[in-house]
Amino acid sequence: MISVSILNADFGRLNEQIDMINQSKAAWFHLDIMDGVFVPNISFGLPVVQAVHARAAKPLDTHLMIANPDPYVKEFHHCGSQWLNVHYETCPHLHRTLESIRKAGMKAGVTLNPHTPHSVLEEVIADVDLVLLMSVNPGFGGQSFIRNTYDKVARTRELIERKQSQALIQVDGGVDLKNIARLRQAGVDVFVVGSFIFRSEDPVKTIDELQHAIETA
Repeated sequence: MISVSILNADFGRLNEQIDMINQSKAAWFHLDIMDGVFVPNISFGLPVVQAVHARAAKPLDTHLMIANPDPYVKEFHHCGSQWLNVHYETCPHLHRTLESIRKAGMKAGVTLNPHTPHSVLEEVIADVDLVLLMSVNPGFGGQSFIRNTYDKVARTRELIERKQSQALIQVDGGVDLKNIARLRQAGVDVFVVGSFIFRSEDPVKTIDELQHAIETA
């Protein structure tokens, strides 16, 4: 599946670009929430999530790149998020956070920064619906893909299967037509793509091409 990151969308034409994604083969909207503390950038917050939800015809996959996510779990559910990802690096009581996300009525995801080993999920993987592996350092769109991600995906897939978890694997950062097939072969289920789509001349065609590459990998 493709989850289109709106971080690189033209926010002056946001409704138009949401409609484009609605009409494409993409499965989800990916919303990056940045606080300027955990990552060196500020993106957007709850009002934008609510506005996207009001127009989106597909699920919202919300990625919290914020230093203290726990107080905001219910707020993101109220604003329309169906999937909520928190960073392992920001959650000292990760199991409790995952429980709160599920109790709020959302699917629970855990995100790992490039330097964080997959093994930190050993004790919670059975309680995770989605593992998001960052293939760039979080904070900005348009960065180059970190090649070690291929091996990390394979190791995460092995952990999921060994623990009989139902978690999906998602990758975010630098995904394009050059690497998406190999990522699929390594075990990725959901691909976050932003700048590669929005910087193309024909975003809908680009999404079609990405989806075809996934299906034929």
